[in-house]
Amino acid sequence: MARTGRPRGFDRDEAVTQAMHLFWEHGFEGTSLDQLRRAMGGISSASFYAAFGSKKALYRETLDAYLRGHGMVMAALRDESLSPRDRLEQALRRSAVMQTEADHPTGCMVTLSATICSADASVVRSLTAAERAANREAIRTCVDTAIADGTLRSGTDPFGLAALFDGLLVGLSIQARDGVSGEQLNAAVTQVLRAWDTNSSTSGGAGTGSPADNRLRVNG
Repeated sequence: MARTGRPRGFDRDEAVTQAMHLFWEHGFEGTSLDQLRRAMGGISSASFYAAFGSKKALYRETLDAYLRGHGMVMAALRDESLSPRDRLEQALRRSAVMQTEADHPTGCMVTLSATICSADASVVRSLTAAERAANREAIRTCVDTAIADGTLRSGTDPFGLAALFDGLLVGLSIQARDGVSGEQLNAAVTQVLRAWDTNSSTSGGAGTGSPADNRLRVNG
């Protein structure tokens, strides 16, 4: 007789974590229902749908879990207790560290798991697109705030500078997935911050320490 119930000891939170890692590693459409069921201890298809409703609904749940956990590295972008430059630096450096950690797939789930999908998965693609758009807007807010308060020169190109930082943020995922080290990604952050300092209205500019100093400040 076919098994229709969940295995004894089924842990929903652990099942969601396992599913998150699969979507993160292989993408929404690259992850099969069979892979998801096996990662959850071999539950039946009936039990899967009873627990999660659909693959798309499960993806939404795993994305929410990612954003509450690993994705919190981006919270600094919206921390108004920090200067705009520090918001950008901390978000980028923490993202570089998180995306190269060994205990989960490399890169960023928001960038990698549903960027390119078929029309049938357009709803899933829109979820991650909305998150990227929100980060893009937060980056632009950092630039606009710094121009408004005089930290950056009035002639600074807000569109170009914001796009530069957003481009690095998204690009970290591809490089991390290709095996580029966290140290190298941190070095890239140091380089891109020089574009901010070039546009600074002050002569000294922040962030003149070494990459190692900056990592210590972020992680300390």
